[in-house]
Amino acid sequence: MKTFFFRDEIMLPAQLDEVFGFFADAGNLEKLTPPWLRFKILTKSPIHMAEGTLIEYRIRWRRIPLRWRTEIETWQPPHRFVDHQISGPYRLWRHEHLFHERSDGTSIEDRVEYSPFGGVIAQRLAVGRDVQRIFSFRRTALVRIFGKVPAAC
Repeated sequence: MKTFFFRDEIMLPAQLDEVFGFFADAGNLEKLTPPWLRFKILTKSPIHMAEGTLIEYRIRWRRIPLRWRTEIETWQPPHRFVDHQISGPYRLWRHEHLFHERSDGTSIEDRVEYSPFGGVIAQRLAVGRDVQRIFSFRRTALVRIFGKVPAAC
């Protein structure tokens, strides 16, 4: 099983507690997911986030309806949490979210380890680009929600 890694980081002009609080509300995940995935949370709200929390979703990837079930593996507010796929569109999906307080706001770092069905071929043909597109959308959505850190002079 070939494993791939993706890392992204964004700086937001908001306090650590506010940013982590946004991510602690699982319902906000729909705001960070591109519409072309037709993402829908199936788990009944409100979802209490903690280690062991299970969340079920429905997505549509390239017209294929898929169910996705994740578990919160690590929950360390307000600095870190990790979710991993129990069942869904990947052989392996582990997403670590890191939150760092800075003088001008909060840095969010995403570290994703994943293995698509179809291995290297699927990664090269579609999955790698799709992961990048999903996180690009997420960055844009976060800037729309929290604003952009002003450029240094």
